[in-house]
Amino acid sequence: MYRGLEMIDNGQGRRRLSLLAGSAVAVTLAALAGCAKPPPPPPPPPPVVVIPPMPTPPMGAPLEMRVPAKAEDGTRQTVNYGISTSQTIWNFRSAYNVAALNCVEVQFTPILEGYKRFLKVYDKSLDRASKEIDASFRTQHSGRAAIVARETYQTQVYNFFSLPPVDSSFCQAAMEVSAELNTVEPSQFDNWSYTGLAKLEAPFKAFFDAYDQYRADLAAWQSRYGSNGLITVRPNAEQVMAQPVGPASGERAAGTVTSAVGARIFAPAHFFSSAREASSLRGRSRAR
Repeated sequence: MYRGLEMIDNGQGRRRLSLLAGSAVAVTLAALAGCAKPPPPPPPPPPVVVIPPMPTPPMGAPLEMRVPAKAEDGTRQTVNYGISTSQTIWNFRSAYNVAALNCVEVQFTPILEGYKRFLKVYDKSLDRASKEIDASFRTQHSGRAAIVARETYQTQVYNFFSLPPVDSSFCQAAMEVSAELNTVEPSQFDNWSYTGLAKLEAPFKAFFDAYDQYRADLAAWQSRYGSNGLITVRPNAEQVMAQPVGPASGERAAGTVTSAVGARIFAPAHFFSSAREASSLRGRSRAR
């Protein structure tokens, strides 16, 4: 029995020792776990660059065209800039004539009727202005050259008021002028001609301002996105730090659109220089 008791006691001691050892290991592992650093957070998602549509000319105008410049005082230097009273009267007549010929839609019928009335009611002012203009050109040119010079200038005036993108707003302005002329006495017409010409010219000045703004917007767009909407996007500092170090050079990647941290770019295919180039870029994005 003694040996039996001894054996039993030894067995219980071993079991107690095994339990103590297991508890110590658990405490050690818990302490080590408390000292371990948590895993780094995942890198932030790449930036998403949405390329807005490329600016387009206003009112369906061509991509490239010349517009009258502005003087130092901000006044647009059109064919109507800095002219005499007689030339103002005649330029108004020319503009009104263009409106009568070009504004042929039914809603603009009063323009033609108003122009016919205008020629009759203000004929004396028109005759006097024409004679003064002839005399002015003869002081600068001699013989046939004076006639050619006046006709050349007058062609510029007609062309100015025949700019297709402005047709609709110009015809609307001519409608308003036609109605206003009914209240202008012949004795008041010379002074009023400045007002009338300014109203007919206003839609064109507004268009030139819009075209200047288009060119400024286009320059800013091209500066940011390139002439075809192709850009190189680099990650921010946080994304650069999150990139792994390259095994070969030990340097971090530059982060262009073709790198592992490159931005996703959303842009219509026509912004790229070719459909093949756009397809190639999409292929590289899928490969990543």
